[in-house]
Amino acid sequence: MVENRPWLTVFAHIVLILGVAVIAFPIWITFVASTHDSATMLRPPVPLLPGSHMVENYTRVLGEGFAQASRTPLWQVLANSLIMALGVCIGKIAISLIAAYAIVYFRFPLRMTAFWMIFITLMLPIEVRIVPTYNVVANFGMLNSYGGLIVPLIASATATFLFRQFFLSVPDELTEAARVDGAGPTRFFFDILLPMSRTSIAALFVIQFIYGWNQYLWPLLITTEESFYTVIMTLSRQANVVDGVPQWNLIMTVGMLAMLPPVLVVVLMQRQFVRGLVETEK
Repeated sequence: MVENRPWLTVFAHIVLILGVAVIAFPIWITFVASTHDSATMLRPPVPLLPGSHMVENYTRVLGEGFAQASRTPLWQVLANSLIMALGVCIGKIAISLIAAYAIVYFRFPLRMTAFWMIFITLMLPIEVRIVPTYNVVANFGMLNSYGGLIVPLIASATATFLFRQFFLSVPDELTEAARVDGAGPTRFFFDILLPMSRTSIAALFVIQFIYGWNQYLWPLLITTEESFYTVIMTLSRQANVVDGVPQWNLIMTVGMLAMLPPVLVVVLMQRQFVRGLVETEK
């Protein structure tokens, strides 16, 4: 029997509202700052209501960039981040699917050794292997290129492990039925396994897109040309200018625009993302 306690419902709603307010308040301050001029943001107190410079700030940043440290228009910076994020998440998913498929459905020498070597790389974050990785990328002439931004980050032990566990849960009878119907390895992969993995792919797409979008250290290391800067790099450079005062109104404008793509991905793929994480067959 469920006991009806209205005061508990009221208390739960109050806690939720306070939680939302705490999370949303910094975003609100960022939006408000993006609608004021630079002088207003440099004198206390920080305004809590929107100003009248919203269109001016967003138009300036998107079309001209900053007057300090970078003259690259923000649309180009956002395009770089988008290309990198899509390349990283698509590359990770594609390679992980193929690797997991080979490990589960093919028998070859040192198969499990190869899997555990992939899994062990979880213990080696990019900060540990960044020097040898940079050396390899430099030797291949991939500095200041989209290939240099994307290729070193597309291997994923986590995604390989998740797909392997999912493939192991696929009934053997399904494999036998496909073999009886004359389906080869390629057809079995594309016509059966890939459609069954769509929720897992959607969940990993969301996670890896945000991972690629928020990359800072690796792009900072291998890019020296402004035409390849990402939005996170641009934000950091503008907030740490040496020969001038940070233009906080424009920095907050960039911050608001930088939040939009990840938020849109999460909102548009929320249902598939949740299903990919909680489905019972996983």
